[in-house]
Amino acid sequence: MLRDRFGRSIEYLRLSVTDRCDLRCTYCIPAGFRGFEEPEHWLTFDEMERLVGAFARLGTRRLRLTGGEPLLRRDVTGLARRLSALPGIEDLSMSTNATRLAHHAGALRAAGVSRINVSLDSLDRECMHRITGRDSQPQIMEGIMAGKAAGFDPIKINMVAMRGVNDGEIEAMAEFCIANGFMLRLIEVMPMGATGRDASFLDLGVVRERLVARFDLVPQAEELGGGPARYLATRDGRASIGFITPMSQHFCATCNRVRLSVDGTLYLCLGQEERFEFRPLLRGGASDAELEAAIRQAIELKPERHEFSERPEKIIRFMAQTGG
Repeated sequence: MLRDRFGRSIEYLRLSVTDRCDLRCTYCIPAGFRGFEEPEHWLTFDEMERLVGAFARLGTRRLRLTGGEPLLRRDVTGLARRLSALPGIEDLSMSTNATRLAHHAGALRAAGVSRINVSLDSLDRECMHRITGRDSQPQIMEGIMAGKAAGFDPIKINMVAMRGVNDGEIEAMAEFCIANGFMLRLIEVMPMGATGRDASFLDLGVVRERLVARFDLVPQAEELGGGPARYLATRDGRASIGFITPMSQHFCATCNRVRLSVDGTLYLCLGQEERFEFRPLLRGGASDAELEAAIRQAIELKPERHEFSERPEKIIRFMAQTGG
């Protein structure tokens, strides 16, 4: 098992297959941004498979495909099939905005993707237009329902909660998720890049109290998915709501994940600059043993915690560049 210098087991890799997205969410990619990674710098699927295989040999068990929007990468279903077959990978999931999911849900499920997380910040069509930069809600809803029909379980709905933007819709979103058997996860905005710093931060502690009273929620005993969310459940166990609170109640002490960007850069923390470049090794003839040694070296760089609260201006890259 990979362990960092603070004793944390690193078993979860988030792999970005593209930094491009067909939406421009206000907290993620700046409007008009054109500085995406050049395609010749993208890791090929062979390179991704080789590097993920090395992580798996060292104890990585959970793998999530991210972006940008991963379904923009051509034949990402074929990549999923290859990665799900790697020895040691026990859980393959995907984060998506679902605009293209209706066309890919069945094939992704057959390729070995077992779970999906869908970004949905509002049930109101006009509000989603303002947040995402286009009239995206009908496609997203179609994609979510296609995912449900394809048998993805659970489907997690990720809602970035923003003061004065969608905070009045949180109860309605919870009701929607409970009615459809989805798992709602509320997320605090992180100050990544100018877009993240400009978003209207909302402390989820207050929201949590509202939802506990409204839906009679109790602490969730079962661990759900190995990520950072802290869950509450309805008393009948029929539904769960998760809270991801990197700002108001950070979870750095239990962080078990690293992020690999599409160009082969491994980011060790969303809120720090430590990184390791794997593309030169992959294209320079490194052996499997050398790759594994490099992974161990990279994990040693993982910092103890982020500094979003103390130095919100520190991270100038935006979320899609890091990889979900």
